Amino acid sequence: MQPQSEFKSKPGLKRLFAALRYSKDGFRAAWRDEAAFRQEMGVFALGTCIALALRISAFEKLMLIGVLVLILIVELINSSIEAVVDRVSLERHPLSKNAKDFGSAAVLLACLLAAAAWIVVLANRFL
Repeated sequence: MQPQSEFKSKPGLKRLFAALRYSKDGFRAAWRDEAAFRQEMGVFALGTCIALALRISAFEKLMLIGVLVLILIVELINSSIEAVVDRVSLERHPLSKNAKDFGSAAVLLACLLAAAAWIVVLANRFL
């Protein structure tokens, strides 16, 4: 029998509440330790206020806010990759560099997608 993680052993609602607690801890750690996450949260807050104030359809508002949420999601995954790489070893290694660079590239793609969505929605509405 293989060893099982203590985090997987909670059944039913206990597991749900544990997952919510772990998520809260993750947000708290990202806010405390990741400057990029704090900056992106600022962009998210500002962008959400702007999107909600615009005279556009509910779907367009959802799209504009959704791509900002996507940036946060990808940043959290990128930060997770960086934390694991640093946990394994702090020495420079080509595979560690690749892992971190791949995560960074993913964040860049999410940002480009968000920028494109905002440009298309705003240009369609105001030009």
